Amino acid sequence: MKPVRWIGFCLSAAMAAVSFGEEKPTSEFVSIFNGKDLTGWHGESTMDPRKLAAMPEAERTAALAKWQEDALAHWTAKDGELINDGHGVYLTTDGMYGDYELLIEYKTIPQADSGIYLKSNPQVQIWNHKAEKLSPGQDKGSGGLWNNSPGAPGKDPSEIADRPFGEWNEFKIQQLGTRTSVWLNGKHIIDHAIMENYWDRKSSLVPKGPVQLQTHGGEIRWRNIKIREIGTVEANEILRKHNGEGFTPLSNGKDLSNWTGAADNYEVVDGGAIRCKPGKGGVLHTKDQYSDFVARLEFKLPEGGNNGLAIRYPGTGDPAYAGMCELQVLDTEHPKYKSLDPRQAHGSAYGMLAALRGYHRPTGQWNFQQVTVQGSKIQVELNGTLILNGDLAEVKEFMANSPHPGKELTTGFFGFAGHGDAVEFRNVEIKALK
Repeated sequence: MKPVRWIGFCLSAAMAAVSFGEEKPTSEFVSIFNGKDLTGWHGESTMDPRKLAAMPEAERTAALAKWQEDALAHWTAKDGELINDGHGVYLTTDGMYGDYELLIEYKTIPQADSGIYLKSNPQVQIWNHKAEKLSPGQDKGSGGLWNNSPGAPGKDPSEIADRPFGEWNEFKIQQLGTRTSVWLNGKHIIDHAIMENYWDRKSSLVPKGPVQLQTHGGEIRWRNIKIREIGTVEANEILRKHNGEGFTPLSNGKDLSNWTGAADNYEVVDGGAIRCKPGKGGVLHTKDQYSDFVARLEFKLPEGGNNGLAIRYPGTGDPAYAGMCELQVLDTEHPKYKSLDPRQAHGSAYGMLAALRGYHRPTGQWNFQQVTVQGSKIQVELNGTLILNGDLAEVKEFMANSPHPGKELTTGFFGFAGHGDAVEFRNVEIKALK
């Protein structure tokens, strides 16, 4: 296999927006190892993918060439198996993947310690749970998320599902944003856990990245490696399914009788979606007030679209200031917003807390978002990635030094803060936490 040039991440050093492609039906599994050579793969060292993407081209090309030479010295393909001698750089897919399911089989020896990096991030673990000297968590068996902080959900597998050494094991790994589920030998051992960013705990995984096979001191063999990219509709269904019970629908799919406020400026379209009328705006909000709650919904933006989620809105005034906050709903990467303050990006608590950027689906596709409000703390999860996790009580600096008198409100309405663009919302649900 010839050395490959760097296939750029859909993430710049500044966390620019990523394109996930057109919305499409669920795809079929496709083999990404042909069983006879290393076509479709290259060698790569383990490192923060953002640093690799930021390297000068000449430096990056030289590094890839060096890693490729190393890979060819330690990785071979024979009789349908991908074989590593326990040494060398990690074998890395040329392809970059966002939301997907991976099928892969492996067979190793007792001395092996290996794993599967997702989006260049460690890792779904493979190790010997019967070894004489065990690392923390190693006795739990393979399939856990090795890098997660102590106490993080889903760090350890729910049970030991490893087969005896010398036998083939079968992984199915599902990745939606940062949400990771793992099946080992048919047993569901990790369920929808957040995989933390090993390289930067304050950030999230890159939106798209390669799959990497780790080599770590002992021979390991891989075979039947297949991947299936998950489309928008299926991804949103999976995310909604895993977000718990007890939610009350806020939209009836027919009219706006469940809402109040600027109802004349909104309409129900396309089988039940709530849309802000072009050129109109204002706050469409619930009839009931909420203190602590979880809200989940889908939204679709037109080009350059701008709206917001009104949180603990008092019923009058600008929700960004009079309410606890307005969470931006925005086509952040549109050219007309190139001079945005970071606290104006999508998912941000307007003017107060900046959300991570780059996790939108393409304009015109439906995004899934969940918002959790507890006391002064707010979390926003977009398409399976936590983009905001902050506490308004700790905010001391405000955009343009503008006061936010409503930020300490403990109750209020939930709604949409329209700004004249045809932004749509559907499957809007809420669950009161107290």
